[in-house]
Amino acid sequence: MELPVVDLSPYLEIAGKIGGDSVSHLGSDILESCREVSRILKETGALLVKDPRCSAEDNDRFIDMMERYFEMTDDFKRLQERPNLHYQVGVTPEGVEVPRSLVDEEMQEKLKAMPEEYQPHTPKGPDHKWRYMWRIGPRPSNTRFKELNSEPVVPKGFPNWEETMDSWGYKMISAVEVVAEMAAIGFGLPKDAFTSIMKQGPHLLAPTGSDLSRYNKEGTIFAGYHYDLNFLTIHGRSRFPGLYIWLRNGKKMAVKVPVGCLLIQTGKQIEWLTGGECIAGMHEVVVTSNTIDAINSAKEQSRSLWRVSSTLFAHIASDAELKPLGHFAESPLASNYPSIPAGEFVEQELSVINLKGEKGIS
Repeated sequence: MELPVVDLSPYLEIAGKIGGDSVSHLGSDILESCREVSRILKETGALLVKDPRCSAEDNDRFIDMMERYFEMTDDFKRLQERPNLHYQVGVTPEGVEVPRSLVDEEMQEKLKAMPEEYQPHTPKGPDHKWRYMWRIGPRPSNTRFKELNSEPVVPKGFPNWEETMDSWGYKMISAVEVVAEMAAIGFGLPKDAFTSIMKQGPHLLAPTGSDLSRYNKEGTIFAGYHYDLNFLTIHGRSRFPGLYIWLRNGKKMAVKVPVGCLLIQTGKQIEWLTGGECIAGMHEVVVTSNTIDAINSAKEQSRSLWRVSSTLFAHIASDAELKPLGHFAESPLASNYPSIPAGEFVEQELSVINLKGEKGIS
């Protein structure tokens, strides 16, 4: 099975002409496309999209720079480490982030009940990946959650760092906003139901770097089985395969992102806002036989052996309330999703996966 690809171009062409929440100007084809987006997010937790504003060349330029960064020495990279800010800006070294499946007993019980062929790899410790967190978009001047809205960290020796990060990050967040609008329409909510509470959210361009020259045995885990705590996650294409996702029906599938496409995944915040209609998509990144083939090919061509994921976490604004929206508030599962400030929810989740320091750190 392959994920369907939704072309965002037709919606983009008329999106600017839609006033307020009106969807009366949308043709039947575009309305059907919106329903398709919401259906796919509900049934699979993942969606491939084409956005003409996000080119394969943009993605390559970004990955080229991140490969150069991750190839720097560990001592250099640690200069950008900010544990006191919950690693929400700057670099997170490998061996810090703990996969949810390692510490969540309820999740572990569910995994044991899965058919063997769909079970994820079992992590033995923290992830073998580095990550860089770069904020995208404006932050609120007034917020209860300062650690989640901190100033960015710029490494020395990368003169085009800010421009490259911002350029790719803004393009990806724009794609997420279109998907969020289309999903809202498809779910029978106002067009801006999601995007209005995304404004000034702590969106993070968060590429990971995994060193395939060191970690290249089949089955090595770079990101243990987990869900994302944010609203929607978007990825450009990586140069090395290894991403697996779990569909709503429990089936496991390897994801191939075609050239020029972007992958969208559902996070925990959209699960909250839809009262469980969507659920946060489970996924892992591991070394597979296909990864090893790609490593051998990269060696022959003298290319970088760092696997860079071009990932952006789109968030709901920290001070906005997470709660089931509109008709989802009447859902039989709505009581499982009590109202909570998004920033408070994020801090709770970060604490579980070892990215939040002791309380009282500012």
